[in-house]
Amino acid sequence: MEHLEPIVGQGAESENNQEVETQNLATPVNESQTMENLLEEQGLALDFPKQGEIRTGFIATLGENEILVSVGTKSEGVISGRELEQIPAEERATFQVGQEIPVYVLSPEDPNGNVVLSYARAREEKDWEDAENLLAEGSTFESKIIGYNKGGLLVPLGRLRGFVPASQISLVRRAALGGDTPDQRWGKMVGEPIKTRVIEVDRARRRLILSERMALQESREVLKDRLLEGLHEGDVRTGRVTSVADFGAFVNIDGADGLVHMSEISWERIQHPNELLKVGQEVQVKVISIDRERKRIGLSMRQLQSDPWMRKVDHLREGQLVEGKITHLTKFGAFASLGEDLEGLIHISELSEQRIAHPKEVVKEGDDVTLRVIKIDPERRRIGLSLRKVDSPAYADLDWKMALAEEVKEVQETDELQESDQTEATVEAQLPVETELPVETELPVEPDLPTSSEAETEAETPAEE
Repeated sequence: MEHLEPIVGQGAESENNQEVETQNLATPVNESQTMENLLEEQGLALDFPKQGEIRTGFIATLGENEILVSVGTKSEGVISGRELEQIPAEERATFQVGQEIPVYVLSPEDPNGNVVLSYARAREEKDWEDAENLLAEGSTFESKIIGYNKGGLLVPLGRLRGFVPASQISLVRRAALGGDTPDQRWGKMVGEPIKTRVIEVDRARRRLILSERMALQESREVLKDRLLEGLHEGDVRTGRVTSVADFGAFVNIDGADGLVHMSEISWERIQHPNELLKVGQEVQVKVISIDRERKRIGLSMRQLQSDPWMRKVDHLREGQLVEGKITHLTKFGAFASLGEDLEGLIHISELSEQRIAHPKEVVKEGDDVTLRVIKIDPERRRIGLSLRKVDSPAYADLDWKMALAEEVKEVQETDELQESDQTEATVEAQLPVETELPVETELPVEPDLPTSSEAETEAETPAEE
């Protein structure tokens, strides 16, 4: 029995060794298929690059025909050939060993076992990401116009070429267009600064569409918000006309546009705003309405002007008798001219004490009539007249007072005229009378001229030394 125990133990140990050997033989077979897992277990994991991946690497070697970049793999990646040529010479000259740069993995491993990299592609992909972020955020960016084609302008965003269609160019820039060819229209704009907003990004089609109009609109919205905070009705501002439409004109005040409706341009009637306004004209406006929710500003030019209508009716008073001429008839009354481009309405009920069906029963166009002013409406700029109240007893006292006031005025004017004449006569009487001198005293005495014989004698006499 004592000899059997070691044997049994040896057998158990042998069986265990066989199992371990079997496991050890099987393990390399399985792990050879997943080398990455094996390296991870041993703490020796390598970050294998993948095609299309963008990595950050460090320049290991700078050569004339290639650049080696360490990207965390067993060997450096290489930028060579066409990819090296795509790096601008100015930028390549700034590269230094140890410098951190972004790279795009074109191929994880070429036939020589190298990781093929592209610096230009990495920068381009970064620019696409920036473009997508700008689109998502709705932000704007500033750049310069680098070229054009028949449809619009070319504007760079990093290494990408963005396109601004003609329809997305600002109105101010489009107003300066001239010529029939693209070179005539866009050539002068190359090199000019421009502010744009990304409105479309399509990497697959390499399509990047920009808009200057939307960028400027966004800027105006920000300025308008800022302006609305400190703007109040009744404020008077100086602005510049930015556009003219059939219904009015837009005026820019402190970077935000407000509308001057056609009715608020002038007191006089106009057919179109361009009769008085043109784009770029500087004008003074009054703020008459503010809609903060809809961000709209109502402006007026005429409220800063004296109303000519008020000046024309300044001599009129309600109850006053005036002379007028019937200009035209309507079914609701007759219009009468009072002179100075002033017109009033005689309502049909004010034409006669009797009920009439039409004004033509009482008056006709061209009639000269005496009328009474019964209403003056400055807000609506209307004058109400009456024919039937001309002889109304209700106005007898007023007529007497106005007649008396008229006589007093005439007497005062006569007295003032007489006083003026007397003053002029008194002034003339006080002026000294100028005495006329004889003609002889006014003429200067001319010296006697020598006779011909005396002249000859003087010529013969030698001059004294």
